[in-house]
Amino acid sequence: MGPIDKEQIRDSVRDTYAKVAIAEHNVLDGIRPTSCCDPADNFPESDTKSSCGCGTPESSIKQMSTTMGYSKEDMDNVPEGANMGLGCGNPVALASLKTGETVVDLGSGGGFDCFLAAKEVGKTGRVIGVDMTPEMVSKARKNADAAKTSNVEFRRGEIEHLPVADNSAHIVMSNCVINLSPDKQGVYRDVFRVLKPGGRLSISDVLATAPLPEKMRNDLNLVGACIGGAATIEDTEEMLRETGFRDIRITPTDNSRDLIRQWDPAKSEKALDYVVSACIEGVKPLSP
Repeated sequence: MGPIDKEQIRDSVRDTYAKVAIAEHNVLDGIRPTSCCDPADNFPESDTKSSCGCGTPESSIKQMSTTMGYSKEDMDNVPEGANMGLGCGNPVALASLKTGETVVDLGSGGGFDCFLAAKEVGKTGRVIGVDMTPEMVSKARKNADAAKTSNVEFRRGEIEHLPVADNSAHIVMSNCVINLSPDKQGVYRDVFRVLKPGGRLSISDVLATAPLPEKMRNDLNLVGACIGGAATIEDTEEMLRETGFRDIRITPTDNSRDLIRQWDPAKSEKALDYVVSACIEGVKPLSP
């Protein structure tokens, strides 16, 4: 399998998560789809099944969310269908949000983290979810309408080119999304742009503890499964520093191995050799 280019990665990721959104929509409507993660149909070249979770039973979603660090109250107080069991941590808990803050969520999916953040920042705060997949944006907007939230909005866009004004956000959060980007330095640069001076990062993501083998990096199925695109911890710290962030902290989560095993119990040992879930924090300086 040869090298893959950036557009191949974007197209593959977009297609994978469009299928997730459609499958979850059908489940809510009482239609049981064949899983978009079915390796026989969708992953013929890889023996690793995607972690996308489409068609996942509600009990499994709750189990995954509990492992990520969400409480029962978190899960019970969002619109039905917002929690899709996607992610590798709880960036909202990490963020320590304050009333009145403006939050931008990268790769917002069904809006789970956005709705939780909206409760923390209150009516005077604002939450903007950004996702490149039209089906996810549509799903999140329907969830917002159902919840009758006035301080959450969802915009379609790529996380390397955020549809958000300069110096407008107090915090940017993300849950297992930056690893999917083929231009991670571009993501951090644009995040830096939209943050106010003193603004901060609250990111849960999958990082590599050692450089991934070429075969893994060039497997689109593993990229979509949040493994093949993982940057190393050292490279991530360097990208953040070069972008201008300070007070950088990258902390592997205590339950990382349990979480990765739940993505794919049959094959997780391969992933465990290379990747961990981690919390990534940083601050945009008050002055250059």
